[in-house]
Amino acid sequence: MIPVVKTIDEIRSAVKTAKKQGKTVGLVPTMGFLHEGHKSLIVRAVSENDFVVVSDFVNPTQFGPNEDFESYPRDIEKDRLMCEEAGADIIFNPEPSEMYDNALTTVSVDKITKTLCGASRPIHFAGVATVVSKLFNIVAPDRAYFGEKDAQQLLVIKKMVKDLNFDIDIIGCPIIREDDGLAKSSRNTYLNPDERKAALCLSRALNIGKAMIDSGETSAKAVKDAIISEIEKEPLARIDYVEIADLDTLESTDKTEGILCAIAVYIGKTRLIDNFIIGEGTK
Repeated sequence: MIPVVKTIDEIRSAVKTAKKQGKTVGLVPTMGFLHEGHKSLIVRAVSENDFVVVSDFVNPTQFGPNEDFESYPRDIEKDRLMCEEAGADIIFNPEPSEMYDNALTTVSVDKITKTLCGASRPIHFAGVATVVSKLFNIVAPDRAYFGEKDAQQLLVIKKMVKDLNFDIDIIGCPIIREDDGLAKSSRNTYLNPDERKAALCLSRALNIGKAMIDSGETSAKAVKDAIISEIEKEPLARIDYVEIADLDTLESTDKTEGILCAIAVYIGKTRLIDNFIIGEGTK
């Protein structure tokens, strides 16, 4: 059975042993309660590395005071089985006290963390950047794998790695969806049956927006208005944001190429995110 280690010394020792054997190391950072989206990251990592570490850590520093840290779903035994099925070699499952021992240092990425999710969750990305930089220093992987569902997070991590000269390749992996289109998320478990059905308004609205662009629409405002209109048809939905942003700066734009179209919507009390990307950034 795949080992689950709790301390920094244990995971470092395991990685050092693998590297002495000439193995390449892949890291899949997660907050646990793994689903098929996470599994796809692990499978990709296994295909590209000799030794794969999955971190399974609900990071307290990226949750605001009124967010769901205490209630965030956890199931390490279920996670262990999924990691084993996907072919990972070891799970790093520390306690918060192991990761944060009277810590006074944080990592902050400016500008691109102020928009989208950063506007309504002001401490979130500093928490993400700090814990990911810690995991990079602890594991020292050759490659690290992140889902494109958290598109802003992926761009923040890429910028941090570039700015701080981490010698790590950051690999973005496609969104994995349920058969009906809902993006897989650990928070989907919060939804009751009516809310689960209502949540389909996210992917449905994004599909409308993407189809408009694919058909030649060049006004981001028109696309954004259509997405908002579709979400507002759902009584259980409350929009946090709908934004079309430049892929490099994450600032609002009226172009429809080189963009991230990102949405955050409350279904009842549960905040869900989804997105699509058109083209590529330049940085």
